[in-house]
Amino acid sequence: MVNLFGLLIGVVTLCIIGLGFVWVIYGERYFSYLWRPYVVIAGLLITGTSLLIQQDFLSALVGILGASLIWGATELKAMAVRGELGWFRYRGNKISAPFRKEQ
Repeated sequence: MVNLFGLLIGVVTLCIIGLGFVWVIYGERYFSYLWRPYVVIAGLLITGTSLLIQQDFLSALVGILGASLIWGATELKAMAVRGELGWFRYRGNKISAPFRKEQ
């Protein structure tokens, strides 16, 4: 009998990582890299939640999603630089991060 578990996890991981690129681009464009700590916290919470899920497939997917968020948070600053260089569309009027003093 064929075990499709690895293949399914691989395909879904590819999709989650692919969506990660998209949310980093749009996240930095509309929210700025200053939201990084909140994204890391969300990623850690989601990854921690995967430890509590009994089903292997669902636990793996939730863990991959959390890790992808943590990775994406590290990319937000680099994405801001790319936007300022003109490699991606830049939006100056961004949604400010919570508990952040306006300058």
